[in-house]
Amino acid sequence: MKKSNLTFIVILILCSFLTTINTTAQERKGPPQNGERKGPPKGGHSPEQTKTLEEIGGYKIGEVATDFDLKNVDGTLFSLADIKDAKGYVVVFTCNECPFAKMYEDRLIELHNKYAPQGYAVVAINPNVSENNEKESFESMQKRAAEKKFPFVYLADEKKEVFPKYGAVRTPHVFLLDSDKKVQYIGTIDDNARSAADVKVKYLENAIQALQKGETPEVTFTKAIGCPVKAI
Repeated sequence: MKKSNLTFIVILILCSFLTTINTTAQERKGPPQNGERKGPPKGGHSPEQTKTLEEIGGYKIGEVATDFDLKNVDGTLFSLADIKDAKGYVVVFTCNECPFAKMYEDRLIELHNKYAPQGYAVVAINPNVSENNEKESFESMQKRAAEKKFPFVYLADEKKEVFPKYGAVRTPHVFLLDSDKKVQYIGTIDDNARSAADVKVKYLENAIQALQKGETPEVTFTKAIGCPVKAI
């Protein structure tokens, strides 16, 4: 057999062998499941909450949240008790710089303007506030609130005591409380962080509407989507 023919045959065998290995690996991995993410966004980090409520150790559905006194961007102390005739509370842990937090700012403004008159005000809390981080300092919070004209309070969790009680691990992370401060929904605001126009399921708004009807929300928990809380 000529040397050139022998080389060609060896190459064919090697290609066949590599193809078999790749196919076997794909079979072991299995096909993507419905709803499975195709991969993390640019930067290599998944924005989806990874821990369960039990692992986080915060409030569970049905538990009563304790009130707090936190400094608002106007310099005054604020607590949930300051909201008169509240039918519920939309407690959202968010911050200045997280891209996901920014994506949801306009949606939170719209939600507050729609539901606060109905008794469900947004209460935004920054768990990342720190004078060691210029972009998340109290002064930067004041600036952000002014720029966006937040119609809701924007509170600083300066002692890092409130967000662990709730179990907030992402920004934004939502906790919907009823009039008795019982936790009725925990998770993300809707099913499309990147595009408000493409949202198909409004988890938070659906939960609020269920409470308005005196019903239990159909969905009480979803995984929060956002940046990890950075309590420094």
